[in-house]
Amino acid sequence: MAIAAPGLGSNLDVNGIVTQLMNIERQPLTQLATKEASFQAKLSAYGTLKSALTSLNDSLSGLSNQSKFQSISAKVGDTSVLSASALKTAALGSYSVNVTQLAQSQTLMAAGQTSTTGSIGAAVATTLTIDFGSITGGTLTNGVYTGATFTADTTIGTKTLTIASSNNSLQGIRDAINAANVGVKATIVNDGGASPYRLVLQSASTGANRSMRISASGDATVASLLNHSPAGTQNLVQNTAAQDAALSINGVSVASRTNSVAGAIEGVTLTLAKAGTTTVNVEKDVAGVQTSVQAFVKAYNELKGTMDSLSNFDPATRAGGPLIGDGALRTVESQLRQTLTGSLSGVANGSFSVLSQVGMSFQKDGTLTLDSSKLSSALSTDANAVAGLFASIGTATDSLVQATKFTTATKPGQYAVNLTQLATQGTYTGQTGSVTITGGSNDVVAVTLDGVSANVTLTAGTYTATEFASHLEGKINGAAAFSSAGLGVKGTAPGDVVTLTSKSYGSTSTINITGVSGSTSTAGLDTAGTIGGVTATGKGQTLTAAADSAAFGLELTISGGATGDRGIVSFSRGYAHRLQETVGSMIAGGGVIAGRTDGINRSIKDIDRQRELLGRRLESVEIRFRAQFTALDGLIGRMRSTSDFLTQQLASLPGSRS
Repeated sequence: MAIAAPGLGSNLDVNGIVTQLMNIERQPLTQLATKEASFQAKLSAYGTLKSALTSLNDSLSGLSNQSKFQSISAKVGDTSVLSASALKTAALGSYSVNVTQLAQSQTLMAAGQTSTTGSIGAAVATTLTIDFGSITGGTLTNGVYTGATFTADTTIGTKTLTIASSNNSLQGIRDAINAANVGVKATIVNDGGASPYRLVLQSASTGANRSMRISASGDATVASLLNHSPAGTQNLVQNTAAQDAALSINGVSVASRTNSVAGAIEGVTLTLAKAGTTTVNVEKDVAGVQTSVQAFVKAYNELKGTMDSLSNFDPATRAGGPLIGDGALRTVESQLRQTLTGSLSGVANGSFSVLSQVGMSFQKDGTLTLDSSKLSSALSTDANAVAGLFASIGTATDSLVQATKFTTATKPGQYAVNLTQLATQGTYTGQTGSVTITGGSNDVVAVTLDGVSANVTLTAGTYTATEFASHLEGKINGAAAFSSAGLGVKGTAPGDVVTLTSKSYGSTSTINITGVSGSTSTAGLDTAGTIGGVTATGKGQTLTAAADSAAFGLELTISGGATGDRGIVSFSRGYAHRLQETVGSMIAGGGVIAGRTDGINRSIKDIDRQRELLGRRLESVEIRFRAQFTALDGLIGRMRSTSDFLTQQLASLPGSRS
């Protein structure tokens, strides 16, 4: 810079003049700052709008799910007697429940020992064989049965374990039984007597068919301690009898092996706590749905208030909101209103198609209002119809056809269902008449069930066809390879022929037992038919609409019935689902809000570039101004010096005084 000391030549205020001129030159910067502040205010306003839209979307999560409207509550009068839970399939009604006895497990107590670690008998290994079953008849005196009969439950099977010669103490016997995991829990109790230590055996499961029969072979002393047959020699004393829970529901007697009673009331599980009488009211969870609908109305009205505050003009302050006249905001408000006011398509005949039918309507100011009594009445009359108004739902006219799945590609509409084939289960037919199983000979069979294979060990004995079918069912279903995969069979003996049926359906449903002559295995069949006149894909009991169908993605479960026309499935997308899609598109990355905020951010970046360019120009202008006014200051100073000199010279001329 060429200026060193402005104003020294003529006392001209160069700094003040340049400052004032630069203030004028900087006015475009002020305008840019004002414009940027406006853009920032709009960005903040769009953030507020997006937050309000997100809150609205969150409030729709419950309403867009059909299961919300199918919730059933089971209310218990006296919760000290029992508790209850209900599935959406529960039978509605009021039930009087009288619990007279709880299910319990059998406990047996052995003779007292003086030590828990001392050896019992000689160092000989002992094998315990344990059967579970029912005790009938006879009398029970001081824990010992007389004249009773024990019937083993063949579906449970015989359990065996070995007490090693090194474990022939009371502690060793206890630990061996617990480690074997044979359905018996062993503990040691000190009764304070002369031989205080007693081995106590408890069945791990409750129920009358969980009484124990124990036989021991090996060491005679250990066998004498543990041998126990309710119908014969009883070396153990029964402290607690195995028994089922007993109760009545609306006067009908019910027995349950456990204190968790499922199915006595359709879709309801009762958990018994003590004997007593109470009521169970199974009813639709109307309150839960009303709460969700009210939350949606509240969220929508809060969104409407937010949109108004961002776009209204205040006459008092003569100021408008940051989004006043904004086209994107008008688009958001218009699309929301259109989504909620249009009628639904694809709804089942007689179902609701507009929100006003359940008490929801728009007021003059654009907010929503809810008539709770009208909504409650609609829910009590037809909860499924209300569900169809809010959630995406498929409704079938055939009770054995259920719409279980759909995709975003599934179009609302009514689709005819026609079946050409029903799904069947894989079957196995084996021996006719009685069957004899011999240990070490034919007691291990290789079973393949639905593609999963495992060896199954059968219990030696002679069985009728019915008994053997039941025994096979228990053994196969108890095999870890099958139970962990959710597979199972049902054993029957129609015509005295052992028959197993897979619990699954379709072409993958198969059962095969190798090494059994004369047996036959038949694979199941997949369901087949059309949805909306277009051939669908069958898998098990499921029929899925084809890709070239308007119903693409619609999945139906056919649980029975016959082939041929099976009625109509109506599929509709409810208001909550539609509004979620609308709001989701607004707040998504490529939505209207993102488009506006992206544009504003670009404008702010452009302002930054303009500010940078203007700053560089103002710097050069200021340099030029200072150079010019400094030069002027010097010129004026020199002119003043010349003026002073001339004045002096003129004053010194002769006659100048006159």
